[in-house]
Amino acid sequence: MEKLRYSVTVNAPVQDVWTTMLDDATYREWTSVFNSESSYEGNWNQGSEIRFLGPDGDGSVAGMIATVEENRPNELISLRYIGQVVNGEDDTTSEAAKAFMGAYEKYAFSESEGATTVDVELDSDEEFVAMFDDAWPLALAKLKAIVESRS
Repeated sequence: MEKLRYSVTVNAPVQDVWTTMLDDATYREWTSVFNSESSYEGNWNQGSEIRFLGPDGDGSVAGMIATVEENRPNELISLRYIGQVVNGEDDTTSEAAKAFMGAYEKYAFSESEGATTVDVELDSDEEFVAMFDDAWPLALAKLKAIVESRS
């Protein structure tokens, strides 16, 4: 696994950025860069299980399953991946699911002089690095635009 890092500074208070990033409706907006129908099921509470979903190429539901390892409001969200969703079914036992089990994704938030920096760090298989290097900066730019248009 490779450790990937992305960052954006948003001209808004941390509470606005945090809420916009994690609220269901606005989450769907900024993550549409990854999949036009991105969504999640569950919640961001520490210890909760959360599913990140979208349609697969054949129209079935696909995605990832994670546990919220840490949630410090307006500071940090840390996720650990525990499986995948294939054809709408949870998969935690296949070789494909086991290949990324234990991978982490973290969102750190820090505010200075009214601007908030969001630092994203995630583990990725080499085959997805180019896709994430293209998509994450666009997603964070979209998050920034959404927050700043509302502030």
